[in-house]
Amino acid sequence: MADSKKILEMIRQMAQVIEEHKDELTQLDQPIGDSDHGINMARGFQAVEQKLPGLEGKDIGTILKTVGMTLVSTVGGASGPLYGTAFMKAGMEAAGLTQLDLEGFLKLMDAAEAGVAQRGKAAEGEATMLDAMIPSLNAMKKAKEAGEGTAQVLQAGAAAAWAGAEHTKDLIATKGRASYVGERGLGHQDPGATSYSYLLETIAKAYS
Repeated sequence: MADSKKILEMIRQMAQVIEEHKDELTQLDQPIGDSDHGINMARGFQAVEQKLPGLEGKDIGTILKTVGMTLVSTVGGASGPLYGTAFMKAGMEAAGLTQLDLEGFLKLMDAAEAGVAQRGKAAEGEATMLDAMIPSLNAMKKAKEAGEGTAQVLQAGAAAAWAGAEHTKDLIATKGRASYVGERGLGHQDPGATSYSYLLETIAKAYS
C-alpha cells in the first residue's frame, strides 16, 4: 500500500489540503468553539512540512511519531493533543516499518482512534472527530472483508467520514469547547470531524 516515501508525500498533501480549507474550518469553529480550528491546524501542518525533509529515509513509525509530536507542540486548543495523539499512537503501531499494507493501515487507524477516544475521554455520538473516525474505520474494515481493493476501501472510509461529520449537526456536544453551547450547537458541523474527513479523503485520493 505505501512505503516511507509515499507516506511523506501524503503528509505534504494533507498540509496543502488543510491550508486550502483553513478559513472554512475556522468558520465552522466560530459558533461552537474558539474560532481557531483552521488557523491552528494550518499552523501545525506548516510546522510538520518543515520537518519532512529531515525524515527522508526514516521508517514509517518515526515519520508518524514526529508528525504527532510536532502537532502537539504547535496546534493550540484541543486539536493539538488529539491529532498529535492519533499520529503518535499510529507511529507506535508502525515502529520500524518501511512498508505498510492495507491491513497494517487499518491497525494504525485502530490505534489512532483508541488514542483519540482515551485522550478526549469521548465516544461516538458526542459531536467530536470520533463521529467521523469511528464510522470511517468501520466502513473500511467492512469493505476490506468484502474483498474490496485499497482504493475502494479508502473511498468507503472517506464517504463514511463525511457522512459522520455531517451527522454532527444533529448531535449535542458533551465534550470540549462545543459542550458549553449545548443545544445551540445543533445545526453546526463539528470542525474536528470535518478536518479529519479532509485528511482521510486526501489519503483516499492518493490511491484513486
